[in-house]
Amino acid sequence: MHEYSIVSALIEQCEQHAFANHANKVTRVEIKLGIMSGVEPALLQTAFETFKLDSICFDAILEMRLQPLVIACSDCGQESILDERSVICPHCQSYHTKVIDGEEMLLMQLELEQEN
Repeated sequence: MHEYSIVSALIEQCEQHAFANHANKVTRVEIKLGIMSGVEPALLQTAFETFKLDSICFDAILEMRLQPLVIACSDCGQESILDERSVICPHCQSYHTKVIDGEEMLLMQLELEQEN
């Protein structure tokens, strides 16, 4: 399950940001998760809940913003937002499309605390 390695890298990134900002606790982690990222949201949540316990994120809430697929069609020029994993243009049924958004997982925001 590659979600474990993804969460491990995410928590490491959170720790680096916290250290750089002189914080010793992360209370909220917000990520953008593309529909075509290859990451299963439920498995990612479970992995986060498991791995956060031994990290600076021990009390953090994981918020996932699911990003639909956004494609641009080279044939008809339309840009489309899709909730399914398909790169076929819904306007002209062309396969000549380019993915604009929805393939990645990005750390969007952290809430940090400094405890005395």
